[in-house]
Amino acid sequence: MRTFEYDAATAVDDAVARLAGDENAKLLGGGTNLVDLMKLGVTSPTTLIDVTRLPLHDIDVSDDGSLRIGAGVTNSDLAVHPVVRQRYPVLSRALLSGASGQLRNMATTGGNLFQRTRCVYFMDSSKPCNKREPGSGCPARTGEHRNLAILGASPSCIATHPSDMAVALSALDARIVVRGVDGERIVEIDDFYRLPGDAPDRDNTVARDEMVTAIDIPKPADGTVSTYRKVRDRQSYAFAIASVGASLDVEDGIVRGVSIALGGVAHKPWRARTAEHTLLGAAADEASFRQAIALELDAAEPLRDNAFKIPLVTNLVARTLVELTDSGDRS
Repeated sequence: MRTFEYDAATAVDDAVARLAGDENAKLLGGGTNLVDLMKLGVTSPTTLIDVTRLPLHDIDVSDDGSLRIGAGVTNSDLAVHPVVRQRYPVLSRALLSGASGQLRNMATTGGNLFQRTRCVYFMDSSKPCNKREPGSGCPARTGEHRNLAILGASPSCIATHPSDMAVALSALDARIVVRGVDGERIVEIDDFYRLPGDAPDRDNTVARDEMVTAIDIPKPADGTVSTYRKVRDRQSYAFAIASVGASLDVEDGIVRGVSIALGGVAHKPWRARTAEHTLLGAAADEASFRQAIALELDAAEPLRDNAFKIPLVTNLVARTLVELTDSGDRS
């Protein structure tokens, strides 16, 4: 049994101050990932700061139509919110495809952003892992890597980010509101997460003494349709082998706007900028979609057992965009 202290924060600034004053403290929201990692010995905080009582449970629509989601909102509440279901189906579907109903009732929006990889070597504290213990090695490169990264990996780490929600947020150009001892800052989601490089133990750009308080999502352009699709080994309660969050605006058979974010393929949600740039102004048909994602995947560097992800992702993206075209083409 590893002992730790537990305390409940009374205000956001109180939680931030406690983080700043204790380098071994961690924030506790729903605990659906953190507590598991503590049980496995992957992480051993000396103090848990409960933030579930902070006033971070609201979902607000701004005057400009954008959405602000409090970090304490549960995944269940966010998934079924009427504005989310109507304007951001990609987000609702991503949330509902993750975990189980019981876990979604506990998991918080802020905590979901900080999920750690499910790479088997990271989760097993008896094995070396650069993400868990920098410099110890990455046995996944020659070992079990079927479900690991094909894009943006490094010799130090080929782990993938597990969050479905984060993929949808990437497709929606979300911005993360972060509070620290020096005040508040806004971080674009592409800048929130980082690739492993030679520091794979750092999943994101949030400092140890900062906390996420909210997520902002802009209002989608009129005519935009979106969805989330996920490939996994079983129908429920499984992490993505590959996934896509996409939004599309088609008029008279031509792509006027598009965003594509991939999950299960990189250390972070992978925004397919090359594919998006290729598709703008192109015909909204399967041939164009396949050509665009093929150009994106030219950068892929699969290993022995995960090269199958290239045709899998190609088919997944093409079929998803065809589905969106059929539902949203304004001809």
